[in-house]
Amino acid sequence: MTDTTKTEDTGNTNTPTAESIIDQASATAQEAAKTVADTSASLLGQAKDAIGQAVETTIEAVKEHPVAAAAIGAGVAATVAGAAFGVSKLLEEEEAPAKGAKGKAKA
Repeated sequence: MTDTTKTEDTGNTNTPTAESIIDQASATAQEAAKTVADTSASLLGQAKDAIGQAVETTIEAVKEHPVAAAAIGAGVAATVAGAAFGVSKLLEEEEAPAKGAKGKAKA
């Protein structure tokens, strides 16, 4: 990078002006932004490739072992349903004491 430092006419030729400092900071920020953009684009491309490979591998595994894939899918569905049921019961238990407390206070 070439030195484009502008100096004030104070007799000291090594003193940069505020304008030159701002110009250098701006140039550095632009270079950093370009580097970040390039790196982000590269990482995004790598992520897309990895996801594509994972999908292809999964499809091949399902084709080779359809019964096992169906069993795994059923297990996942049962797990999600069980978790949803458990959460709904926990939420009902939190509401029940509040309703019960009102009933007991009236009696």
